Amino acid sequence: MILANCLFRIGGCAMILTNETSLKNQAMLNLKFLVRTHHGAKDESYEACLQREDEKGLVGFHLDKNLPKAATRAFVDNLKQIALKILPVKELVRFAILLILKKMARKYDKAGSIRKPTINFKEGVDHFCLHTGGKAVIDAIGQNLNLSEYDVEPARMTLHRFGNTSASSLWYVLAYMQTKKRLKKGNQILMLAFGAGFKCNSCLWQVLRDLNEATVWEDCIKNYPRKDLANPFLEKYGWL
Repeated sequence: MILANCLFRIGGCAMILTNETSLKNQAMLNLKFLVRTHHGAKDESYEACLQREDEKGLVGFHLDKNLPKAATRAFVDNLKQIALKILPVKELVRFAILLILKKMARKYDKAGSIRKPTINFKEGVDHFCLHTGGKAVIDAIGQNLNLSEYDVEPARMTLHRFGNTSASSLWYVLAYMQTKKRLKKGNQILMLAFGAGFKCNSCLWQVLRDLNEATVWEDCIKNYPRKDLANPFLEKYGWL
């Protein structure tokens, strides 16, 4: 189990969820939508990351070479569902028209010069809370959603400061935004996370009030964002 322990360390967090309307004035966020995509029925996805015994009978955590493919498939399927729930009609219509035009022009575009249209999630989202599974994960999500460096900054800084803490990393990312005083009343936050199964989960939160409470970032936020994100452990022990 050393692989899983090294990857995810001891990250954890706790959030209180309630459906009591009497507590709405104390709440920070309101959950508007939740989409859970699970591809466990597909062998390739199920075996992408799995706890199992090796040839010596030792229990460990296996990461398969098909993991990137499984993650991409779950990610795309999840976005198809959440987009219909959170984006305005005008953005969905714009994307549909561009997609039709792309298909119509395909037979004339032998060189493949016409780019595939993309959905502008910023039409319905103010902040993006991304899974900090690694630099490549953050880069891939940012590129696919056409996010700016400002949008992915909270995820990058969380990865640098706390490492890959698996699903709990989302709340560290949210805390970064809160400490930076980015979260204002009425803002919409899209959370995206991945996990074994293989699964991709997303949810849309609405900020109920300006958030400025102290968080786990309080003692070091003045040092972020950093321009130099080099891993100090790799610099010191990378030769091993």
